Amino acid sequence: GFLFDEILQAHETAASQGRADFTDDAALAEWRGHSVTIVEGDRLNTKLTTAEDMAEAHSKFIQASYLERPEVRTGSGYDVHAFEPGDHVILCGIKIPHDAKLKGHSDADVAMHALTDAILGAISEGDIGAHFPPTDPEWKAADSAIFLTGAAELVKNKNGIISHCDVTVICESPKLRPHIDAMRLRLGEILSVGPSRISVKATTSEQLGFTGRREGIAALATATVRLPVQTD
Repeated sequence: GFLFDEILQAHETAASQGRADFTDDAALAEWRGHSVTIVEGDRLNTKLTTAEDMAEAHSKFIQASYLERPEVRTGSGYDVHAFEPGDHVILCGIKIPHDAKLKGHSDADVAMHALTDAILGAISEGDIGAHFPPTDPEWKAADSAIFLTGAAELVKNKNGIISHCDVTVICESPKLRPHIDAMRLRLGEILSVGPSRISVKATTSEQLGFTGRREGIAALATATVRLPVQTD
């Protein structure tokens, strides 16, 4: 380790003199008259130089993170919202043009509500209504990202990590396929989870039931969470 100003000045001086023969920062520091001490290192604290080094270190970090949280929990969520007059729906945080909107106390993001419940279920923390009551005026027209963020924070408070999320949206319309990638990315941003760990699917009910009659949208979600071993 070096004091930044000192090592920067050493590099600038070497560059001004056309010196490019130093093997590393330690040699450069010694050339500038600084004392260098060698200390015993840790085999896990490897030097990162190339992109491959960075990728390997990231992989090791992920593996260690998972080994520290061997208890795997799974939660499920389900939500329904009816249509009312409007010109768009919000699903997984994405505004999608439609000839109606979803009715709800918040922004009625049925997919995000189902996923919030799934995460809360995985950590045995009740449901979305217990944390964000629909009778509370604070959540009137609220962005449902607030609810999902809150669930993720509860996972973090338990020293857990969200391993995977799977959301299925059930509706006849609007058509969601063009928006799936954006929906996955948005959920990943909110949860700080890579897109490879977020699945969003859309299906119909073959014109059966309330979704088949285009009266509303339903959503199912499953969340997998890893936690340290629970002793209770």
